[in-house]
Amino acid sequence: MSTEYAESRETTEGRVYHVSGGDWDDVLTDAQHDERMVINMGPQHPSTHGVLRLVLELEGETVTQLRSVIGYLHTGIEKNTEYRTWTQGVTFVTRMDYLSPLFNELGYCLAVEKLLGVEVPKRAQLIRVLLCEINRIGSHLVYIATGGMELGATTAMTLGFREREEVLHLLEFLTGLRMNHAFIRPGGVAQDLPTDGLTKIDEFVKVMEKRLPLYDKLFTGQPIWRNRLKGVGYLPVDACLALGVTGPILRSAGLPWDLRKVEPYSSYDEFEFDIPTSTEADCWARYLCRVEEMHQSLRIIKQVAKRLAEPGPVMVADKKIAWPAQLSISSDGMGNSLEHVRKIMGQSMESLIHHFKLVTEGFKVPPGQVYAPVESPRGELGFHVVSDGGTRPMRVHVREPSFVNLQSMPAMSEGGLVADVIAAVASIDPVMGGVDR
Repeated sequence: MSTEYAESRETTEGRVYHVSGGDWDDVLTDAQHDERMVINMGPQHPSTHGVLRLVLELEGETVTQLRSVIGYLHTGIEKNTEYRTWTQGVTFVTRMDYLSPLFNELGYCLAVEKLLGVEVPKRAQLIRVLLCEINRIGSHLVYIATGGMELGATTAMTLGFREREEVLHLLEFLTGLRMNHAFIRPGGVAQDLPTDGLTKIDEFVKVMEKRLPLYDKLFTGQPIWRNRLKGVGYLPVDACLALGVTGPILRSAGLPWDLRKVEPYSSYDEFEFDIPTSTEADCWARYLCRVEEMHQSLRIIKQVAKRLAEPGPVMVADKKIAWPAQLSISSDGMGNSLEHVRKIMGQSMESLIHHFKLVTEGFKVPPGQVYAPVESPRGELGFHVVSDGGTRPMRVHVREPSFVNLQSMPAMSEGGLVADVIAAVASIDPVMGGVDR
């Protein structure tokens, strides 16, 4: 018999092994390996943040191997933009990361404007910042709501979505839609704020300043929540950099990398706000970072609201780019203002032809390629846009943070318990619409 196995002898009861010393470790290892099982978690699992499928190899309750399987929500958005005008492309990209649609619109429009070589009016930049920071609060609230529910804190779900309704009500008031707004357009924004927009923003800030401390009472100071997240899903800063992970995950590992500070866009360099960081690099640190980010977003919103008191244009002056022309809210929803309709329908044939061509064909964009990144609630959201000089994009490719951050799942989960996989997924906060786009 080979010396790598323990000595044995045959008896009337069967084979008997004599195991001693280091041999026992080998036998135990073989026995354990035989007991490993592979299970599917998802794609219809309620705790995988959408249609994400995780293939887990388990040894008892310990995860020995994890693989993410994606593609169940594939929409072909990047390819679809090649068959639409530059302005119509906004209506596609806004549907990618459906929890932060305004960031998708902003990144895309910044890329188009870089190709066009135009600068957006200051008021339009301020409105963009305002909408994105309101949207950031809404996105982080969904993270707390869904993450809390997945870990058994059902109060987090009811409270988080209660506050998110405040966000959606305000966005609907300002843009006309709760989600998928297509409000940020190449050259500016679709229309100015409603007349009592600043009043509504002020009311929203007061409500959120009253309710956000409640999350600290309910979760930050609660030992069960803290113990459930501390030391779980550990991902140090060197692992984040190796995997390309950005956003709250990277900042919770100690690197204060926020594009609003390091590569400012849309006048972010004119506002005062802090970048919350931590060195814990676990689920607990990511939770604390996101809660503090909501407070910082409120700071920015208050500063923007003060500056929005002064009127100004919200779209570039170039009429060959500014589409649609003059929007207003009417009895049947949003449409062109009556003055504009009168002009193109009854006074100027040239205006009618120009309006028709601009809406149907769109404007031409000089040939070239650019990359425009923004800091979305999940990290660096970048748009690589290529133009061949026509009225449609030649190529749009998105550097989507949920997709990149999902690479960290094995590093966070392997060696931990299967129950901690849930906490790790929640702390990454992936949106599958953005991953699969």
